[in-house]
Amino acid sequence: MKPVSFLGDSLEALRAFPAAARQRAGYELDRVQRGLDPGDWKPMPTVGRGVREIRVRDASGAFRVIYLATLGDTVYVLHCFRKKSARTSRSDIALAAARFKQLERDGR
Repeated sequence: MKPVSFLGDSLEALRAFPAAARQRAGYELDRVQRGLDPGDWKPMPTVGRGVREIRVRDASGAFRVIYLATLGDTVYVLHCFRKKSARTSRSDIALAAARFKQLERDGR
C-alpha cells in the first residue's frame, strides 16, 4: 500500500470538507493507495502528466481531490477544494500545477 503525502495545505483543506464528503474522499484515496482507480475520477493533463482528480459529490456540494500516484511509491495529494462552478477555477488548477512542478524540481 502506497503512503499518502499531502502537499501544502491540502490535508487541512480535506479536513474542512463536510463529514460525508471527507469520508468519501478518504475512501477513494484508500483505493488509490491500493493501486485501484477511484469510483469517479478524470485526468487533469492541464495540471501535469499523470495527475488525476477524484470527484466527490454529496448533499452539500461538489468536492475535488487532485493527486498524483505515478511518481515513485507515494500518492501525492496536490490540492483539495470545494468546487463552486461547472469548470474548475484557474486558481485551483494553477495551485495544483505549481505543487506538481515543485515535486518535479525536488526530484521525488
